[in-house]
Formats: sequence, C-alpha cells, structure tokens
Amino acid sequence: MLQNIHLMPGWCSDLEKRLDTYAAENSHLSFRLFLSSDPSLGIPIGILERSIKLTNEPPQGLQANLRRSFALFSKEDFDERDSKIKAILFGLCHFHSLMIERKKFGPLGYNKTYPFSSGDLRDSSLVLYNYLEGSTAVKIPWEDLRYIFGEIMYGGHIVDDWDREVCRKYLHFFMQDELLDEKDLVPYASGKLVWNAPGPGPHEKYVEHIDHMHQAESPLFFGMHTNAEIGFRTAQCHRIFETLLLLQPRTSSNGDGAKDSSITHHGEEMCSEVLDEVRDMNFQTEETSRQLTEEEKGPYQFVFLQECDCMNGLVCEMIRGLNELQMGFRGELTMSENMEQLADAMQNEALPTTWVKLGFPSTRPLRSWLVNLKDRASQLEDWVADPMSVPKVVDLSRLFSPQSFLTAIKQVCCQEQHKQQQQQQMLELDKLQVLTEVHKREMKQIDAASKDGAFVTGLFLEGARWDINTGVLEDSRPKEMFVRMPIINCRAGPSLEREPPNIYICPTYCVPTRSGYFVFTAQLRTKQPPAKWVLAGVALILDVGYNL
Repeated sequence: MLQNIHLMPGWCSDLEKRLDTYAAENSHLSFRLFLSSDPSLGIPIGILERSIKLTNEPPQGLQANLRRSFALFSKEDFDERDSKIKAILFGLCHFHSLMIERKKFGPLGYNKTYPFSSGDLRDSSLVLYNYLEGSTAVKIPWEDLRYIFGEIMYGGHIVDDWDREVCRKYLHFFMQDELLDEKDLVPYASGKLVWNAPGPGPHEKYVEHIDHMHQAESPLFFGMHTNAEIGFRTAQCHRIFETLLLLQPRTSSNGDGAKDSSITHHGEEMCSEVLDEVRDMNFQTEETSRQLTEEEKGPYQFVFLQECDCMNGLVCEMIRGLNELQMGFRGELTMSENMEQLADAMQNEALPTTWVKLGFPSTRPLRSWLVNLKDRASQLEDWVADPMSVPKVVDLSRLFSPQSFLTAIKQVCCQEQHKQQQQQQMLELDKLQVLTEVHKREMKQIDAASKDGAFVTGLFLEGARWDINTGVLEDSRPKEMFVRMPIINCRAGPSLEREPPNIYICPTYCVPTRSGYFVFTAQLRTKQPPAKWVLAGVALILDVGYNL
C-alpha cells in the first residue's frame, strides 16, 4: 500500500518502470498494489491505464452529507453520551455538512476551495468529548469550542479572511445554549424555512429527524437567498457548454470532402472588427504630462496618467498581434504558436492570454469586453480634455487599477490635513481607510465633485439589494442576481478599531469570481445582523460580466 503518491510525481515514473518489470517477470497471481492519491497531473498515464480506479467523495446534497456525517458515530457510542454532548454533536455534524456543501455555490459560497473531510469532524468530536466528559462545570465553554473548531480544526484549512469569517459566523450561530433546546438550524431565514434541532433521545430519533429533513437543498439552510440556486445552476450550464465548445472540431467537411473554412473566415472577420475598433485609441500621456506643472500633478493626476499608460500598452499589443495575424491569414507570415492561440481566441470570441495579462480583470466574452474597453477609453478621454479637474463622478469599474484611485483619495486627505494643521504631525497613510456613504442622488443630479473624497459609481451588489428609500441592505428580489448601487461618496478616515453596530463591512471585488481580485471594504447600513449578510455571501462587484 503506497499512500499519497501525488506528493512524489518524479518517483511515479520509476514506479511505472518497476511495475513493467514485475509484469515481465510474471509476478505472483495474488500480488496487488494499492495506491492512494489526490487528483494530480503528475501521475503517469501508464499507471492510470492499468489501475482499477476508486474515488471517495462526499455525497451530493446537504441531507446526504448530514446523513453521512452522523453515520461516523456508532449507535452504541452515541447512546452512551450525555444529552448535552448529543445535541452539540448533532449541531457539529450539521455545521460540517454546511461547510462541505457550501462550495457548490462557487464564489458566492467560498472565495477558495478547501479540503474539508470527515477527519475534521472526527477530531472536533474528540475535542468535544475531552472538554465535556467528566467536567463538573455547569456552563459549557462555547467560546473555547468555537475557537478550536473555527480557528484550528476547520480554520486550519482556510486561507482567505472572508471565508474564515463565514466559518466564524456559522459557529457563532450554532454553538450556543439554544442548541440544547431544539434550536432552529436555519440561519436568519425569517420564518421562510424552519428546521429545529431534535430534542434529547436515542440514536434512531436523530436518524429519523435527518430523513424527514424538508427542502433539504434550499439555499436558505446556508443563510443564502434562494437566488443562489439560480447562480449555481447557471454556472453548471456554462461549464457544460464550455466543454462542448472545446470538443468541436476546428474545421468540418462537406459532402464532397472539401474543408469548410467558415470557422476560419469568422476568425478573420473578428480580427478585422477588433482592429478597426482599437486602431485609433491612443493617449498622448507625455504631452498631457508636460502640460501640467509639478505642483499641478496631484495624486489623482498620477492615477489617470497611469491609467492612460495601461490603456496604451494594451491597445499597442492588440494592434501588433492583430496586424501579424492578418498577415498570417494572407500567407505573408508563418503562423507561430502565439498567432494560432490568437486565431483560436478570435474564432471562439474569447480573450487571448496576452490581452488578459496586460488588461483589466474581466469575465466578459470578446465582443462585450470590447464594448467595455471603449467605455473605459471614453472616461479617460473626458479626463485628458481637462486634466486639472477630477471627474464629478468616477466609474471605478472602468479603471485598470481601482485600488490606485482609492489610495489617491487617502493621499489627498493627508495633504489637505497637513495644509490645515502645519504644526501637527501629518496623518499616516497606512492608518487610514476608505469610508463609504451611499447617496440617494443619481449621476445626473451630481453637479460638482465631492468636497470630501470622491463620488464613485460602477458598483453592483450581489447576494442582496440596496433599498434606496430606507438606505439599508435588504433581501434580494427573486431572479435579481445583481443590483446597481447608487452614487457612493468615498472618503478617507481613521481605521475603525471595532465594527460599528448596524454596519456590514462589505468586501468589494473586480469580478464575480472574487478570489484574487479584492479591492477594498465598503460600509453598508443594515437593520439585520451583519452576520446575515456574511453567510449570504454579499459583496460589491465592479464588473459583473455584462451590461445591466
């Protein structure tokens, strides 16, 4: 038995040769070799072909996961436990099932994927036994249990701060005294769905309670809105059609056997169309920079000059690559590997890798991406026309680096504070954060730039909606996946030591895939507990992938 062979991919080649030797030497008929591994590309094809492959994966669905989690504990062992331990153990099984199944919701569930397993549940149960069995304390040490479960057992896998916060909120909701008294295990559902923990009883009572779990696959069990199911199913469809697209042949044949060049022709048309759109995009950053004196060049000016440089670099690479590709289509140049990749991208209307590296984060297909590129160029053109003044409202979703603009807001705050208080020490940039205030005004109603910070737009709320009348977060409407936010005033202020009450600290990301594209945290008012929005996966997105 050789375990975890994925950790030694180089040695797997030697293992394959040794197996070939054993086969040539007519090894014993009863000889069997058992291998265990995580999914890996380093295992040789020869080993995979001669193996009988078995997988051990969690079952699909919350109810199936809960049934399997509870089955880890034998009837005899469970019935011997105290009623308090039984109740907490059932709550722990439910928490474990939620942590495993939540990943199906993609970025709305977790920013990253984590290898939670039955070993985490088993080890957590042992900690529970050690803490409570033989203890004379009347009060259950919930704080200790939450810390061990959330920061060590399960938290040891978690590397993203926002995912860790989800784990904490689940444990804070479940691991309370109410769990011992048939607590409702559906977090923040407001009566839309109720499923209480079972009262004290034998093993069979808990199994029967799991079997009668109604609406087991509802996102409400996870603290999410029912719209999360739409996003989950839509993502499944996208993966299916992407796979089908990859399986399509590049060329086809008609009845006479001649190759049909319609696919290649579509790529040529797309190449010409994109080239016509970007050929005239060019920003004279050096000339604009010369027009400004050193005193006139403030943080905002440097940000927009940097944005123009990024746009010029991207457009320059696009024009160069597309011109080469057109020459390749005409037979004037030999098609290189990079040119073939660019041609494939044009045919599939996808973004080429080189453009992604030089461009901005986006999940859009090529045509929609091109429209978005023109919108970004339009905002830069407005600024170049009057480089001394900042636009009244800045569209954060049209910036290559929105973080740079938000940093400029903090820099301007430091400079203004220094001018007003010459004798005092200047504010430290790393001790400031961006504070947000959502306005009721629309973009057309803004007649001047903000006196404190900057007005921004281009943010969309996912997982909830913003009630413009009351100015607080509310549950999403059915089938409404994203909601455009009103004008937001971003200003700089001292970092908050504690989270204020009735304020949800909302993460902001460039794209819906979230992981790796964090921008900043916004402060949104709420009448509901902020934990409700944490479990719902509520976040602000700059570019949702299509135009709303």
